[in-house]
Amino acid sequence: MTDHPCAVVILAAGLGTRMKSALPKAMHRVGGLPMVSHVLKTVRTLQPVTTVVVVGPDMPDLEAEVAPAGTAVQIERLGTADAVKAALPLLREEAGGAESVIVVYGDSPFLDPGTLHRMVEARRGGAGVVVLGFQAADPTNYGRLVVDKAGALQAIVEHREANDEQRAIPFCNSGVMAIDAARLSDWLDKVGNENAKGEFYLTDLVEIARRDGRACAAIEAPEAELFGVDSKMDLAAAERQFQSMRRTEALKAGVSLLDPDTVWFSHDTVLGVGVEVGRNVVFAPGVTVEADAEIRDFCHLEGAVVRAGAQIGPFARLRPGTEVGVGARVGNFVEVKNAILGEGAKANHLSYLGDASIGAKANVGAGTITCNYDGYLKSRTTVGEDAFIGSNTALVAPVSVGDGAIVGAGSTVTRDVAPDAIAVARGIQTEREGAAKRFRDDRAAKKAQQKKS
Repeated sequence: MTDHPCAVVILAAGLGTRMKSALPKAMHRVGGLPMVSHVLKTVRTLQPVTTVVVVGPDMPDLEAEVAPAGTAVQIERLGTADAVKAALPLLREEAGGAESVIVVYGDSPFLDPGTLHRMVEARRGGAGVVVLGFQAADPTNYGRLVVDKAGALQAIVEHREANDEQRAIPFCNSGVMAIDAARLSDWLDKVGNENAKGEFYLTDLVEIARRDGRACAAIEAPEAELFGVDSKMDLAAAERQFQSMRRTEALKAGVSLLDPDTVWFSHDTVLGVGVEVGRNVVFAPGVTVEADAEIRDFCHLEGAVVRAGAQIGPFARLRPGTEVGVGARVGNFVEVKNAILGEGAKANHLSYLGDASIGAKANVGAGTITCNYDGYLKSRTTVGEDAFIGSNTALVAPVSVGDGAIVGAGSTVTRDVAPDAIAVARGIQTEREGAAKRFRDDRAAKKAQQKKS
């Protein structure tokens, strides 16, 4: 907890109607993470005494996503002040000692922790309400923040109610506020709904606080940081913004991206110094790539760890539970799932390794598959160190191949192979001299006969 204790209210009751989706708006993902979870990560930097997420009725998935944060239900969507009112019972119960209540929005995934800390500092300075604003490239439809020469916030004027002079102001309201916790309940009770929509607006708190003799303040953040998502077009724009930010961060951190615009990151992607990433690579959630590894073109990684100096791809897929060891190689059209490749192991071509442990320096030949599923249960395959698996081998789990063993190409292995043994499990090759010519002659004669008839 900071030396200025805070409580946080996240407004996330939006239905996503304009998103044309049954999914609550705040649950739509940016960088593979629901927007509300981006916001939760940011507000946690304040070490709040409590966080309350305001949800709409029947949003169990959203409630589960934000747990263990408490949730309050806004029964009717009657405006932002009404939403904060819905959080008051939990705030009274859990936010004892909080000096400020920070109100943020669940559909604004780019809010920066430093901005919230600046708002707390402004509250510490004595302002009853602190409003976060931005210089809008196009201020149309935004509320304007009217400040005096000393920088104190005088009013928030909605666009439709602003005069020409006020509409010329580019400093706009983001909706994010820091409010005196001791006065919040009383001030909310004074918010009316005498407006065209009949809703209760949190922006009225500025006027109410000033009538109560309290100064108000506004601080500024970049417009891009305060981007809010209201439609699928906005969601696509948010994803582009997220990807651009992560690509820049990666390049600054010493990662080489051959074609940055074709590399796609998730919220938790970790790439070490000296990693090289090719074109058209997707990092789904849960991926860590250690220093000096290479991810070649057209790879898809999810829930995987790639150790230092390993080489992946091109055209490889790493699925959840995969760990590729130091200096190991996973080549083109190889799929790996819930499998561990030891240091220096190789699976260079056209293979599926699922539920497997591949020992250090083992070589898995082209076309090898681990038959890990019998229609009911998954079973594991173990390949020892320095083992060699010939091309087009089927390893029928559960099965193990010992250290240093060799499995001949085309084998179907159903029993364990001892260390340093050679196992060959395929039909015996037979040969009938001249049979191919006799076969062709016979078929040609039959075909000619059919044409005559």
